[in-house]
Amino acid sequence: MAYIPQNQLERLKTLVQPGKVIILYGPRRVGKTTLIKKFLESEKELLFVTGEDLFVQRHLSSSSIDQLEAFIGKHTLLVIDEAQHIPEIGRNLKLIVDHLPHIRVIATGSSTFDLAKEVGEPLTGRKYTLKLYPLSQIELNQVENVAKREAQLESRLIYGSYPEVVTLKGSDTKKEYLQELVSSYLLKDILAFEGVKKSKKTHRPPYPSRSTSRKRSLS
Repeated sequence: MAYIPQNQLERLKTLVQPGKVIILYGPRRVGKTTLIKKFLESEKELLFVTGEDLFVQRHLSSSSIDQLEAFIGKHTLLVIDEAQHIPEIGRNLKLIVDHLPHIRVIATGSSTFDLAKEVGEPLTGRKYTLKLYPLSQIELNQVENVAKREAQLESRLIYGSYPEVVTLKGSDTKKEYLQELVSSYLLKDILAFEGVKKSKKTHRPPYPSRSTSRKRSLS
C-alpha cells in the first residue's frame, strides 16, 4: 500500500523541538506508527523504542537522571511507541526535558486513557498534543480521483476509513477486520479503563429485551 499523506505529518514536523514532548494519541491501527516512521525518514540521531519492551520499561521508569541520560546516549531524538506501558513515564519525561534540554521527545499511546493520566500534570507546559484519527476524506482525495471517491462513498459510510479498511477488498473482509479490531483492542481498553473483570458485561444490553420482560411477567 502506498503511503497516504497524513495531515498531522506537517504539524509534527513543526512541533518537534528541543525541550518539548510531543504526545501522539490515537486508536490502535489508526496509523500512528506509520506517521512516525514517515517523519523519521529525515532524522538521523534518533532512538526508537517501544514501551512494551521490558528492557525499555526498566530503564525509562528509573527516577535517576544519570540512568536516563545513559539510556538515551548521544541521540538527540527519543521516540517512545506505546509509552503508556512504562511506569512513571510522565514524571521521567519531565526529568528528561528539564535536565537534557537538547533532547526532542515523541511519545505515542494507543490507550489514550492510560497515557493521558500519566503525562497530564507532570508535563504541563512541556508538551504538545496531537490526536490521530482514521483517514479523512481530505487525505484520501490526494490519492483518489472523483470517480473512485464516489464509488467508495457507500462503503466508507458503512465501514469507515481505518487505513487497512481502505485497502481491503469486499464487504465481508472489511467486516471481519473491524470485528477483530473491536474484540482484540477496543474492548480490551474499555475493560482496563473501567476495571471490568467480566467481558460479557460489555455486550450485555442495559435493559432486558421486550421478550425477556414478557416472560418474567407471565411467570
